[in-house]
Amino acid sequence: MRPQRYHIRFPADNLTRASQAEAYFTIMEDGKERRIAFHDYADIYNRPGLYEQLFYQRLKCTSPAKLTELLRDAATKAGDDPTQMRVLDVGAGNGMVGELLVQHGAARVVGIDNIQEAERAADRDRPGAYDAYYVTDLTRLSPEVLAELKGWSFDAMTTVAALGFGDIPVAAFAAAYNLVRDDGWVAFNIKETFLDTADTSGFSRLVKHMVHDDYLKLHRLERYRHRLSIEGNMLYYYAVVGRKRRDIDDACLAGIQHETH
Repeated sequence: MRPQRYHIRFPADNLTRASQAEAYFTIMEDGKERRIAFHDYADIYNRPGLYEQLFYQRLKCTSPAKLTELLRDAATKAGDDPTQMRVLDVGAGNGMVGELLVQHGAARVVGIDNIQEAERAADRDRPGAYDAYYVTDLTRLSPEVLAELKGWSFDAMTTVAALGFGDIPVAAFAAAYNLVRDDGWVAFNIKETFLDTADTSGFSRLVKHMVHDDYLKLHRLERYRHRLSIEGNMLYYYAVVGRKRRDIDDACLAGIQHETH
């Protein structure tokens, strides 16, 4: 069955004043115009094909393919076998990254997201992409779910296009990172401004700490075109791929919180 096509429109008043985090679009639905924010993922996932049409066809997002390829290539170059990887895909959404990880031969892929609509969309659009899918808050894991996640013995983690807009808080990223074994692989992307010295946001501080204080051994840092903005301008991100050296501890998180206040 071909996915439904939507009439997507970017309002003219949004083009000049909205930040990336505030951007929205409209679709025609039952003869009425419906406004949806870019980060209203529940609304987007509930409409089959809308996420792909908006971000990948209209705005030319390249990040899932970019990050999964860089992870595979970095691991191979380091002498690891990507087909042996047990990957935790954080902010898994409707399964685009999970599907690519499977195509690259990952042994196990487990998704995690904080909204039920994401799991339903992944089951609907990409059945079989994940060996398991958890809908939970990483900062409030029950002992049972934590034990299950640890039982997967993750040696890799991905999180794509989900950092820095409140979708995944710093503490949630740290909790997921700490589920990966030491010397395991971590791949994520961040806005290019996060590496500017003027950026004092939590994620900017965290990434700098991770690299400078030997939490993460960097293997690849590559600036690339993430997608187009609604104005048609290029949005550049950094792809980060490295090996985990040690857990992100409470002292690190406390230091980041202190620096951002």
